[in-house]
Amino acid sequence: MSAEWDECDVLVVGSGGGALTGAYTAAREGLSVVVVEASGVVGGTTAYSGGGLWFPCNAALRRAGDQDALEDAKAYFHAVVGDGVPRELQDAFLDNGAALIDYLEADEDFEFVAFPWPDYFGSAPKASTTGRHIMATPLPPERLGDLRELIRPPLGTERAGEPLPDLVFGGQALIGRLLLALSKKDSVELRTTAVCDELVRGDDGRVAGALVTQHGARRGIRARRGVLIAAGGFERNQAMRDAHGVPGSARDAMGPETNRGAAMRAAIEVGADTALMSEAWWSPGITHPDGSSTFSLWFTGGLFVDDAGERFVNESWAYDRIGRVVLDRVAEGGIRLPYWMIYDDREGPRPPVHSTSVPMGRTQDFVDAGLWHSADTIEELAEKIAVPAANLVRTVARVNTFAAAGRDEDFHRGDEPYDRAFTDGRSPLVPIEKGPFHAAAFGISDLGTKGGLRTDAHARVLDNAGKVIPGLYAAGNSMAAVSGTVYPGGGNPIGSCMVFSHLAALDMRTRV
Repeated sequence: MSAEWDECDVLVVGSGGGALTGAYTAAREGLSVVVVEASGVVGGTTAYSGGGLWFPCNAALRRAGDQDALEDAKAYFHAVVGDGVPRELQDAFLDNGAALIDYLEADEDFEFVAFPWPDYFGSAPKASTTGRHIMATPLPPERLGDLRELIRPPLGTERAGEPLPDLVFGGQALIGRLLLALSKKDSVELRTTAVCDELVRGDDGRVAGALVTQHGARRGIRARRGVLIAAGGFERNQAMRDAHGVPGSARDAMGPETNRGAAMRAAIEVGADTALMSEAWWSPGITHPDGSSTFSLWFTGGLFVDDAGERFVNESWAYDRIGRVVLDRVAEGGIRLPYWMIYDDREGPRPPVHSTSVPMGRTQDFVDAGLWHSADTIEELAEKIAVPAANLVRTVARVNTFAAAGRDEDFHRGDEPYDRAFTDGRSPLVPIEKGPFHAAAFGISDLGTKGGLRTDAHARVLDNAGKVIPGLYAAGNSMAAVSGTVYPGGGNPIGSCMVFSHLAALDMRTRV
């Protein structure tokens, strides 16, 4: 390599919770680090999120009185994920989450707290009714100072112009704490608006660095110990989604606009293998007047119906489970997007949906766009949304019977702890009986793609023959998900990204 190239021990591509954890670990272990981020702000999808982390048996849970056993957590995870992901990879995640929290909390800039959030498959063996879920403790903005301006703002601020919250919490707090800790490490350089789209592999087969474009200039960065790709997925790249058969639209993904898979493609070009490339972290998405559908949860009523005016899913399941059923029904021809949420007037004309990622605008705008309908009778409502009136009347009557009895005989809504997470433990079955009656249009959204580079238990990237590509590591949505085609619990995506980024940095520490 020519002398004009920059040099470091570790090059980290991306700046979400996992990428910054890898950078922090490498710096704390005495390595020099360059972090390159494609956008002008730091935090990736983590900064948009609630910042939850799924780490069984960690110190924050123990402080809250948790008595979970790691073997129980493993039994749950293995049962839900199955054999589609190597067991050693699953166990690398499960065995190292608690240790990572210990590692981080040894630094005064990190503090975590339990946040009860039931596991997403409540009927699976050893599922936890309170979850294995923690979050970074919120921060006052004053503690971050100018660093707060570097953090990617929440979706409500970025896409809808809402003011920044008075308290830094959720994913913002996790990124803030990581930046605080990194700001005290002289061996870390952070470069924004820097796109990594080419890796350099030496004659010995080792990935020795990368080419990065920043402000129109192209520059090489030599990485003596390795390159960690933790740059998110490719959810915002419609052409790449189409090429790999990812359903849905780039417009409806919740990841940053820069999540276009450039670094992932660079790894593929040097021989990296991939897996799960048609997969994403799905959710139902309320459809907005601009045509986008955004990640939605926290339903306090309503029922979903297909093109036949019939229910097809437990509406209180975790979002990824609902999203997958929607996609199956679309593939079968039973649903043409949008599908509809039916609800009554007990909460007014706005749907009983209390988290839509991007705030809902004016009611009239949804009405004018043909996305929300109201009628004095169910029959009239059915006509407005073009479903068979007799079926919709029968569907509503059946749900009302279930609500009166407190048991859903068709889809078992309310049978699992997560089903009741947003109703203070009460039954989520709400009758539809108070007119006028309403319908709101829904599409499919995602939190990002989950297919990516195939790795071993040390986060080392593998080639098509299953051999390690020396010097190349991956984590998060740039890595084929350790949870395979399922979403075991809240905080699994960020948690696994952090663990494998941490393991990557520890492995690089041993390389010369």
